[in-house]
Amino acid sequence: MAEKRRRLIAGNWKMNGLRDDGLSLAVQIARRGPTLKIPALDLLICPPATLVSLVVQAVAGSPIAVGGQDCHANASGAHTGDISAPMLADLGCRYVIVGHSERRADHGETDSRVRAKAAAAHAAGLVAVICIGESLAQRDTGQTLDVIAGQLAGSLPQSASQANTVVAYEPVWAIGSGRNATVEQVGEAHAAIRRTLLERVAGGGAVRLLYGGSVKPNNAKQLFAVPDVDGALVGGASLKADDFLAIAAAVPS
Repeated sequence: MAEKRRRLIAGNWKMNGLRDDGLSLAVQIARRGPTLKIPALDLLICPPATLVSLVVQAVAGSPIAVGGQDCHANASGAHTGDISAPMLADLGCRYVIVGHSERRADHGETDSRVRAKAAAAHAAGLVAVICIGESLAQRDTGQTLDVIAGQLAGSLPQSASQANTVVAYEPVWAIGSGRNATVEQVGEAHAAIRRTLLERVAGGGAVRLLYGGSVKPNNAKQLFAVPDVDGALVGGASLKADDFLAIAAAVPS
């Protein structure tokens, strides 16, 4: 990992958490996260939209950042049930996840839609966490590098920069499955992503790359030792403060 890139551990709570347990989790992370004392480490939690405002208040005064799990490409309008990037920023979010494989699969989101959402995030002053990753069938037929390069190229807006963009590589077959990519597979994918970023983004060498897909306390240290892995986008393990903070503690100091 390049020395100038800060590590980032991001927790995606997905559609989990009611008021009491969500607040309890946020408070625990806000209290205990700073005690890790790891230089150049950022912690981010992305609760469901119903909890964003409460979580922002719960972590106020701590270095913990809050993000949304998705945003609409438009700043406002007749889009019932959606939430815009300016709305997230107004609540105190600093990041937003776009293009997660569950959004791509469940809502038919294309690269162009993801690109529009990332551009909207940038326009609102948010950091876009752009997710990409191949399916098991694509992995098994040797298409991984072509698929992720194509997804990334199609999902990056012209506004992307090292300051406003994070890329998360999440092989779809490893998300929530308990099955993890090998360090060799992760290294190969992240190296390919870096090459695409260097070609398409000014300062592409400084854009942070996260790995996601069944990241746990017992495999985090091994993953963080892989070149160009600058942190993790954590799903299920982010719902327990002990696990989330143990993953963060595996970051080399």
